[in-house]
Amino acid sequence: MQTMKKNDVVDVERGTNGKLYPSMEENPQLRWAFIRKVYSILCIQLLLTFGIAITMFLVDPIHDFMRAKYGKYVMIASIIVTIILLILMHIFSTRHPWNHLLLFLFTIAVACTVGAVCTTRKGQAVLVAAGLTLLIVIALTIFTFVAAKRGMDLSPFLLCALLLLFAFGLLRFAMPKEKLLHQVLGCVGALVFSGFIIYDTDNIIKRFDYDQYIEAAAGLYLDIINLFMALLSIGR
Repeated sequence: MQTMKKNDVVDVERGTNGKLYPSMEENPQLRWAFIRKVYSILCIQLLLTFGIAITMFLVDPIHDFMRAKYGKYVMIASIIVTIILLILMHIFSTRHPWNHLLLFLFTIAVACTVGAVCTTRKGQAVLVAAGLTLLIVIALTIFTFVAAKRGMDLSPFLLCALLLLFAFGLLRFAMPKEKLLHQVLGCVGALVFSGFIIYDTDNIIKRFDYDQYIEAAAGLYLDIINLFMALLSIGR
């Protein structure tokens, strides 16, 4: 009786017939351990980002500084540092402890950028965007796991969506003062990054090697942050 209960628990985590997806050949327990590790790192990143962003938004001296002209320079510097750290993370993604240190610095840089953007928005808009992001991420994660179990391949959607986002980006550059265009771009961006959440989650389930947990967490983290920023831009 006890043996049956133990096997039932393992089967729930492995999925029906012990597989996360139809063509799975690896050990499901090893893959689940990798998935738990990635999502643990991701939760720490999101909590750190939330802490830094909310501090920048609520602490008046920081909030006022970021809304002044010097705040733009801080935002630009954060973006440049983020790009540099992203490149370094790709180079040292499997080299411990440099990968952990770079991921920590990368998360702080992204969090500062998010906090800087939040200081230019109203509190209600930030809360709504954060709430929608949470709901969408949970829904897409569940959907991706179910889709993987059924053997669905959703990656072709991303190419079309990315080209559409690029087209709207060119239009926004040509007409930067058009509020409606900005909102449409935000909607398209939310669609694109929702697609990337599905794609990267699917990669975590099927394709990433066990030593690529830093790369997997960083990719999904960026997808979630970009989705939040896109949703935030809609209510501008």
